[in-house]
Amino acid sequence: MSVEDDKRLAAEAAVAEVRDGMVVGLGTGSTAAFAIGALGARVARGLRVLTVATSEATVRAASAVGITVSDFADYATIDLAIDGTDEIDDRMWAIKGAGGAMLREKAVAAAARRFVVIADGSKRVPAIGAAKLPVEILPFARSFVTAQLSTLGAIVTVRPDYRTDNGNLVADCRFAPMPDPRVLARMIDKIPGVLGHGLFLDEVDAAYIATDGVVARLERGGRSD
Repeated sequence: MSVEDDKRLAAEAAVAEVRDGMVVGLGTGSTAAFAIGALGARVARGLRVLTVATSEATVRAASAVGITVSDFADYATIDLAIDGTDEIDDRMWAIKGAGGAMLREKAVAAAARRFVVIADGSKRVPAIGAAKLPVEILPFARSFVTAQLSTLGAIVTVRPDYRTDNGNLVADCRFAPMPDPRVLARMIDKIPGVLGHGLFLDEVDAAYIATDGVVARLERGGRSD
């Protein structure tokens, strides 16, 4: 089994949670793409769902396989959201945003009654912190925000020639080691000019993680299958 096979298996397991009539949030990135494909196959067989997308790339991918995409601006809550992750630990703490969509992803995750992440086994870690932490920045405040992030102990790299779908910059932050994630999240949130970041500490309800062809489901609170 390859890593791509494991991504596909995890995605298919998560998409099995989708029921007729649901409003489903679709994530961004290579693993989320497998979920879009799996959902599209179910839609082709008659499943009726509405979806909201976390990026313009996801809108295009979903539309290409026959999935109806609605404007998230019209929804206060949705039933289920499915997305990938860059790292996740057994506390259901995750780092997300390598694809640059973490602000929209967090909004959709927070609106979801259930938020599920999908990953291959390499993304499951004892404690998050090795992956780069993306931070979405108002361009007007670039220098100020990057300086403030540096004072928190980060090595900061602003992605060159890159803008999010919101028109903002992304700064990738590496910590060695990462401070307490909850404290760090609060500190980053306090910086004027920061619009979002990739620490997902309360949003994830469950994870489907596939390793060598075997899918494990982890639930917040410790239950697993």
